[in-house]
Amino acid sequence: MRCVIARFPFELTKGVVLERMKGVRPEPVTGASVVIGRRRYPVMQAGAVITRQDRRDFTPGEVIRALTVLGFVCRPGPSAAPADLGGPFRQMSDLLGGPAA
Repeated sequence: MRCVIARFPFELTKGVVLERMKGVRPEPVTGASVVIGRRRYPVMQAGAVITRQDRRDFTPGEVIRALTVLGFVCRPGPSAAPADLGGPFRQMSDLLGGPAA
């Protein structure tokens, strides 16, 4: 499959990806990840190994799009924590017996 990552065209197949990731130890996953073989890799690490480019040259979305089309399972990163809705108004409401949140 022909895909474009960081404005460069690549001919990638599932076999090529598996071959290039063979023997690569996964870094700790903190954001989006991809399952290649039996291992879970950060998307940016996989993109750097597969394309042999610097991680600053491409986005996670480009790599996720290409690997998803090739049949790999990509998982999103952890979602941002919800904003704290506390503060003085919430505290006062709780003290006065306001509705439970």
